[in-house]
Amino acid sequence: MIEIKHLRTLQILKNSDSLSSAAIQLHQTQSAISHQCNELEKRLGFKLFIRKTKPLKFTIQGKILLKLSKEILPKIDKAIKKCKYAYQTVIKLSIECHSCIHWLTPALKIFHKNWPKVKIDFYSDMIFSPQPSLQQGKLDVVLTSEVLPKNDLIYIPMFDFEVRLILSPSHPLANEKKEITPEDLASEVLMIYPVERQRLDIWKLFLKPAGIIPIFKNVNNTSLLIQMVSAKMGIAALPHWIVNNFEKQNLIVSKKIGKGIWKRLYAAVRNGEQKESTIQNFIFSICSHANTHLKFIRNILQPEFFKNFKY
Repeated sequence: MIEIKHLRTLQILKNSDSLSSAAIQLHQTQSAISHQCNELEKRLGFKLFIRKTKPLKFTIQGKILLKLSKEILPKIDKAIKKCKYAYQTVIKLSIECHSCIHWLTPALKIFHKNWPKVKIDFYSDMIFSPQPSLQQGKLDVVLTSEVLPKNDLIYIPMFDFEVRLILSPSHPLANEKKEITPEDLASEVLMIYPVERQRLDIWKLFLKPAGIIPIFKNVNNTSLLIQMVSAKMGIAALPHWIVNNFEKQNLIVSKKIGKGIWKRLYAAVRNGEQKESTIQNFIFSICSHANTHLKFIRNILQPEFFKNFKY
């Protein structure tokens, strides 16, 4: 029935003594102020002040609302000021890209150094479909390369990366100069993380369209997976950044899959929370770290989300 703007107007009327003076302070016309007061009085059913008196004389009802405004407005102003400096103290994080943990761990340490009062709860227990938990409020940020259609999430681009085929150096395909085709992998053991097949880039974008079904073998651990590839127990498909050091040690060989499979990594958050200061700074921090330290990624144009940040 009565709004904050009405209480502020009453305060200014009390302090300025006239409608014309109040109109100047409120940057409105005198008629607009008069119309607002008339509407309020009509809505309340009683007069608030007596017109054409100088200084303005408030009615008993007007004085009651003036007292209310003196009590309420400072509390509102204090709460708004507090909101400007308040920030989230816990970030619940999960990743769908399991190999991200190798660059994410040092990035989290840097963020914690700059934001020591913010705790990171990292959920890494093989939750390979965490986006529903994000929608339900159980998580705050999810690192993912999958954009779900028709949802209430915001996907903030971080960088693009290539998925490479990982082979033992002695594998017949390791020294092949020709382009890798789906048919080349028809009889191979493809070692994968324990996820739904449809979420595997090499399956969804390369093998399935060609009707090729290799032998799938689940492996939970990235380091173990690479060691098994090195031992000729199968092949795998992993982001280029994760295999670079192993390739330098001649433990494995990486090759482009077909014409190349490139994916984009996003930080997913609930719509409406992408501007929360802690969330913004967290995503900016880990994105900056990745784009500075990771090799073999494409540093995409920074979105408007990062416009006012410095790292």
